[in-house]
Amino acid sequence: MRIITKPSIKHRFEKRVAAKDAARAGQPVVITIARDFGAEGHEIGKMLATELGIPLYDKELLVRSSRRAGESMDRIAAYDEQLAAETMAFLPDRMDARNVSDRLFENMAQVIIDLGSTESCIIEGRLSDYLLRHNPNQIAVLVTAPLEARIEIVRSKRGLDKRQGAKLVKEQQRAREQFYKRYSAGKWRMDMGKDLVVNRAKLGRQGCVDVIAAAYRAKMRELGLELPKAAE
Repeated sequence: MRIITKPSIKHRFEKRVAAKDAARAGQPVVITIARDFGAEGHEIGKMLATELGIPLYDKELLVRSSRRAGESMDRIAAYDEQLAAETMAFLPDRMDARNVSDRLFENMAQVIIDLGSTESCIIEGRLSDYLLRHNPNQIAVLVTAPLEARIEIVRSKRGLDKRQGAKLVKEQQRAREQFYKRYSAGKWRMDMGKDLVVNRAKLGRQGCVDVIAAAYRAKMRELGLELPKAAE
């Protein structure tokens, strides 16, 4: 009579580790950047792309999504991240706006998932950290700064007084947070699941770039992957 023995705990553990390593090896290292409004996350993303020699996807996501949705860029541009979740979009007379923005997001989500599974890159905003949460090689970043610092950055850039700057920052920040809540069905917030939180007011743009770039290089070395020439 043949005796069948169960795998040992050690064997089962090693098997799980091997499976996890295999899954990680098949996924590119992707940096997702969530940005508090006024913290200059976009500028930091551009600098980081140059530093690391990998592509940055921001407005390009709109172009690719518009093609998938069969909508013109002129129309799509009206339903970008800040506008898609505004409170009025839930009212009946805004049904067309809801349909376009929801269709845009569905196509944009697929673009983000496709990019995040095929190449090492930087993806800014648009719930990318949530959409790619199952990629074990994602580096999820939040670029932030104290409210007063963000107001001053926006005010000085746009020639606004302090009251106008504060109003704009608070409105746009609320819209970004509503976007996360709406399209994650309330499961995710901008500050959730982050590997790195960098303070632009304390570190400056270049300091934030240096911290994120160091994390990217460390992850690439851990996986035994070759760094782009610019990142070495």
